[in-house]
Amino acid sequence: MTKEITREILTVAMPKGRIFDEAVALLRRANYPLPPEFEKSRKLIIDSPDAGMRFILAKPMDVPTYVEHGVADVGVAGKDVLLEEKRDVYEVLDLKISPCYMAVAALPTYNPKADIASKIATKYPNLASTYFREQGEQVEIIKLNGSIELAPIVGLADRIVDIVSTGRTLKENGLIELETMMPITSRFVVNPVSYRMKSLQIDEMVERISAVVEGGEGS
Repeated sequence: MTKEITREILTVAMPKGRIFDEAVALLRRANYPLPPEFEKSRKLIIDSPDAGMRFILAKPMDVPTYVEHGVADVGVAGKDVLLEEKRDVYEVLDLKISPCYMAVAALPTYNPKADIASKIATKYPNLASTYFREQGEQVEIIKLNGSIELAPIVGLADRIVDIVSTGRTLKENGLIELETMMPITSRFVVNPVSYRMKSLQIDEMVERISAVVEGGEGS
């Protein structure tokens, strides 16, 4: 009885977009009573008293920042974002939702032998720099915030590094995939201080979600 009285609200940072919808579906399967209109709300902060949670809706790249600084206790973030941002958060569970992969792509006319000083366009400058450094390849990274596929077409870059889900966007823009870098899924992350202060709620949440994921319903 005492535990129920002392339980605190968990603040959850969620990325807007496709991951949000899949994460909400996962929480529902874990029997969290989220309101029916939850997915349709335009609010940036949504309270769900019955679930004991407050949700912050943020851009995917910002989720680890909210969690790192303790504005959110826990969050859902893509592995690509975690690798790029390198925030001080605990990655405790692979949710196995929104599967995709990071890839290198270029126009069909790209000739690696003629590529002396390659330019790479990407939303992920840190991740791309690390990857090509590990490959022993010197490249110039050009950071873009959107429409990465445009870079090779207009001559801004020789290759791009981006997330690929179906490959349709690459194909529609006349690009081909050269290398698959790594698989990407969404992860459950936790603020280190919150993990100590709200261990009861967080451990319970991890257990409930993990049971759904391991049961094959999270993929």
